[in-house]
Amino acid sequence: MTFIARRLLLCLVLCALLLPLGGITAQRAWVCPDGFAGQELRIWNWATYVAENTIPDFEDACDVTVEYDIFSNNEDVLAALRSGEAEYDLIFPSDYVIGLMIDEGLLRPLNPANIPNRVNISQSLRDPSYDPGNAHSIPYQWGTIGIGYVPARTGLLNSWAQLFDYEGQVAWLNDLRVMMGAALSVLGYSPNSINPDEILAARDFLIANSDNVIAVAEDDGQALLAAGYVDIAVEYSGDIFQLAMDCMCDEFVYLIPDEGSLLWTDNMVIPANAENPDLAEAFIDYVLDPYVGADISNYVAYASPNEAAIERGLIERSMLVNTSIYPPPAVRERLYITDRSAEIQALYEAAWEDVLAAIDP
Repeated sequence: MTFIARRLLLCLVLCALLLPLGGITAQRAWVCPDGFAGQELRIWNWATYVAENTIPDFEDACDVTVEYDIFSNNEDVLAALRSGEAEYDLIFPSDYVIGLMIDEGLLRPLNPANIPNRVNISQSLRDPSYDPGNAHSIPYQWGTIGIGYVPARTGLLNSWAQLFDYEGQVAWLNDLRVMMGAALSVLGYSPNSINPDEILAARDFLIANSDNVIAVAEDDGQALLAAGYVDIAVEYSGDIFQLAMDCMCDEFVYLIPDEGSLLWTDNMVIPANAENPDLAEAFIDYVLDPYVGADISNYVAYASPNEAAIERGLIERSMLVNTSIYPPPAVRERLYITDRSAEIQALYEAAWEDVLAAIDP
């Protein structure tokens, strides 16, 4: 037996011994379909929403380049698609706005044959009401929006009411359905109210309780919190957990208020005017690979929609047991999903414009 053969046999024996003990995790690299070399993919996504290697690894696997831009809120994306100004192949909007996009013909139907890894999606996130059969969308991450705060400055918090009553400085999130929903909940109404009088009452409540607001943040309230400009920020769960991980401290806390909060799912969708939908579908399949999906969720600290990644133990244990990232049934009973309706959305948008004009932080 040659030296090389002996080394190979030794390697095989060691692998056989170690694998049952969990000492080695076999990882199958995602393979890009042929035919994309030299092409470009244009992505429009939220800030701080991919792992450091997500885009470079895809570029290397497919021999392509990715143009990656950031948006601040769903309403900006919807307006850009309606105007035809958004020239992207793949975007990542939230659930309720996707229904509006589908109704208005702004999205391209997906080709399931190009996304074989769709089988990895958790059953609970398939066939959503805003997109039956996932004909136009694939879940990317999910989570909640609540309150990030510094207990050393504020004491322990548990409710939206405390946010509005707080005597120090706070930041709201520039998301009309989140802030209007919070006000409606405090007033005892449904956060999805379709009653114009209740929507106006929520508008008036926000204006009357905005003296402590120094910013209506574009998804960067966590930065204001970290810098000490505010003591409380309405933010996405993952943004606060990323802040805590970066400082490796327990200074920052994330809270799902007692009144309830928004449960959202961000999705990958292809605009109707996309120039490279096939490469966009390849990227969707890439994200749905268990290892890629786990890498993203572990980095951004949001809940993964990838059941295969969870079942294989690829999601960090500390995140899986965190009830603010993966809420248990008792907490999920207090969460709501934003209902969609073009008519009602217009009422909310008008009310929110009044709020922004009145407080002008």
